[in-house]
Amino acid sequence: MSAHIDHIERINPHLNAIVQFRPDAALAEARALDAQRARGEIVGPLHGVPFTVKDYMAIPGLISTFGTLGLAQNVMQHECEIVARLRRAGGVALGLTNMPEFGVAIETDNLIYGRTNNPYDLDRFPGGSSGGESAIIAAGGSPLGVGGDSGGSIREPAHYCGIAGLKMTTGRIPRTGLLLAPSGALAFKSQNGPMARYVEDLALGIQILAGEDGRDPHVVPMPLLDPAQVDLKALRVAYYTDNGIVSCTPEIVTMVHRAAAAFTDLGVPTVVEAPPPNVSKSLDLYLRLSMAPGATAARAGLQALGTTQMSDFYTAMLPLLEQSDNLSAADFLNLTEEWDQFKADMLAYMRDYDIIVSPTTSIPAMPHRSSLTNQTIMQSFTYCSLYNLVGYPAATVRGGTSPENLPIGVQVAARPWREDLVLAAAAYLERTLGGYQKPSLSWLSNA
Repeated sequence: MSAHIDHIERINPHLNAIVQFRPDAALAEARALDAQRARGEIVGPLHGVPFTVKDYMAIPGLISTFGTLGLAQNVMQHECEIVARLRRAGGVALGLTNMPEFGVAIETDNLIYGRTNNPYDLDRFPGGSSGGESAIIAAGGSPLGVGGDSGGSIREPAHYCGIAGLKMTTGRIPRTGLLLAPSGALAFKSQNGPMARYVEDLALGIQILAGEDGRDPHVVPMPLLDPAQVDLKALRVAYYTDNGIVSCTPEIVTMVHRAAAAFTDLGVPTVVEAPPPNVSKSLDLYLRLSMAPGATAARAGLQALGTTQMSDFYTAMLPLLEQSDNLSAADFLNLTEEWDQFKADMLAYMRDYDIIVSPTTSIPAMPHRSSLTNQTIMQSFTYCSLYNLVGYPAATVRGGTSPENLPIGVQVAARPWREDLVLAAAAYLERTLGGYQKPSLSWLSNA
């Protein structure tokens, strides 16, 4: 714990990744766990392991803001279920990590804490909305974290920062106690999951996080299957490099082909370039669903929270929200029926395949604030958001390096409840393609 705290105190002033830090409390908990271990008492699989979580996960005594000014002094009095499960497993919370306002941007920047920087290049963003989480893990400040993912917010920053991240099947993890937790019909798009430098730590994380809690009505009591029992050579693999919405850089295309070739080299009989059905229509459907509540409801929510000034990134979303202000109940019902058909078409496609290999995004990490004006950057998340629409488990693991010496990730997805297939395939690609590569942190010596 002391080593992690010392390292965070060196790197965080440059990254601005951890925004609520509890070093004294963490050390006290670590000392208590040391004493228990000396007595032969092991709390659980994370006994003494530090962890961080995104700034909308409640830790008592810490300010949780969701990145919006109205909650800048919002001290939490309760503990969310995700944090409680990590602590029951013996984990020790280091603090909360930065995120964009309401998690709606691919850049981690807000009016309370400012921007988070990518540890591979401080002039570039680490992704969003779990950007603080990915940056601190990549730089060695935290070995394990939990993010939230409504359109790629775990997998995108994992790609930009070269770590591993898993969005679990919708209904795997309780969202009980999260600040402004997703609810209602549109909550289906959102799910949490672990983030770490290595896939084996994701596999440990889901064992701790998954399962019903008797309070979240969206959680399904499905068993977890063991990735170690997966026969990789029996997998039927589909892959694609272009979703018809935004094209990827040549290096990302090459990396996905390398990933597909790795399965061929293993002796997998079915490795087919076959994009999912209607994938080019996924952005339109995702946006119409996400914007369905409308700008009037969004402004009312801001007023209720006391937010009178919004970040540039959230402000940029309001024109899209305004398009849905006159959406009728009948229109919304038709939209949900269209959504169901999209899911059904995807399930039919998955009858022929066990996993899908694809890009995570179309680009490597870009300069700060570039997403405000660049349409390509704005659309880069669509390789991830497809799996939010259908609720599938999907993981990202580093598969290569861009010409700018930045990480690029490869994404693996499977049908619902088959995290075992995702993790087994991602671990194989991690071994084959190289996985996490430590950033040089040369900016420490240049400071």
